[in-house]
Amino acid sequence: MAARTYPISLAAARGAWLSAQKLDEDAPFGEGPDAVRRAVEHLGYVQIDTINVIERSHHHILQTRIPSYRTSDLEAAQSADKSVFEYWTHALAYVPAADYRFFVPAMERVRSAPERMFAADPGDDYAALQRRISKNGPLSIRDIDDDVLVDKTHPWGSRKPSKRALRFGFFAGDLTISRRTGMLKTYELTKRHFGWRRRPSPATERQYASYLLARALRSQAVVSLDSICYGDLPAKRLVAEAIETEVKRKRLASVALEGVTTPYWAPVSTLEAGGPAEPDRERVHILSPFDPLVIQRKRLKTFFGHEHRFEAYVPAEKRVLGYFALPVLAGDRIVAAIDLKMDRKARRLLIQKWTWFGEPAAAFKAAIDQALDRFEWFQSGGPPG
Repeated sequence: MAARTYPISLAAARGAWLSAQKLDEDAPFGEGPDAVRRAVEHLGYVQIDTINVIERSHHHILQTRIPSYRTSDLEAAQSADKSVFEYWTHALAYVPAADYRFFVPAMERVRSAPERMFAADPGDDYAALQRRISKNGPLSIRDIDDDVLVDKTHPWGSRKPSKRALRFGFFAGDLTISRRTGMLKTYELTKRHFGWRRRPSPATERQYASYLLARALRSQAVVSLDSICYGDLPAKRLVAEAIETEVKRKRLASVALEGVTTPYWAPVSTLEAGGPAEPDRERVHILSPFDPLVIQRKRLKTFFGHEHRFEAYVPAEKRVLGYFALPVLAGDRIVAAIDLKMDRKARRLLIQKWTWFGEPAAAFKAAIDQALDRFEWFQSGGPPG
């Protein structure tokens, strides 16, 4: 007998995804550094980005799901509790320390091929750098003042050769970022930071594929092969095999998503639990363009009918939504995009441009204004509204 395929409406798929992203609850992870751990473990990763016209994206993503969040909570989770660490997913991100072994194979690939992940061969100075950190403790690139400066070989590079060695040590797993102050990173020996005698054993390729599938099901609910393997195309073959195994075990089922031909899957338990609750139209989230709900642009368009534009690197005269436009989620609709900038001296949030989508989108104005007030408090370091 052929496995059953479940028809599902886009509204039901949106509801399942919002629930998986914990955007339909007030404070799903609690508060404090342990809330950061729980949020990162549930989402799988929180992307880091340098743009700071408002608070940086990693803080923004966490505050969206932890209303009482303070930037010091992430600092404590990273540096004191050591429950999260930085590494590359589809981009640089915070990931759970509990998942470290799933990233060890990537570290070993960098060691064998240093050109991977912008980590050029560090040369003979790498051992000396490791000895320096071992003897003197964690250091940042600013602590290294004895380099003989060289020309940059990459726009993201540095004239300090030690930068190349630090980058290699990070991607190879010898070093970890023990503290981050803004975008200034402090590097420590990985084993000493975590208190390990030896680094965790690497996951096998099949274990890694199962990890990607479980992570996606937890944070996306309704998944496609592309959404599971976002940023990791080589994993597709084994992930497809993992999906097939779970379908045979009747834990996963094929989903026919309304109006979509791409194959999707979801847990049978989710599909048999009934449809999602009616969305609360007054629940408004001002989302980072790097939020897990937004970053996969094709998926966002499929589920929400919204094609978000990230225009920070687009010439000003060609921008439609603005330099750093933030999608506004009201209930289960993207109703607007607001280009915001923080005047830190005046502690005021400045609206550069407001774009509505659809009608009667303006009916959400009062709820969005309240969300903007709360967001301004967060940006200025004040209490949550």
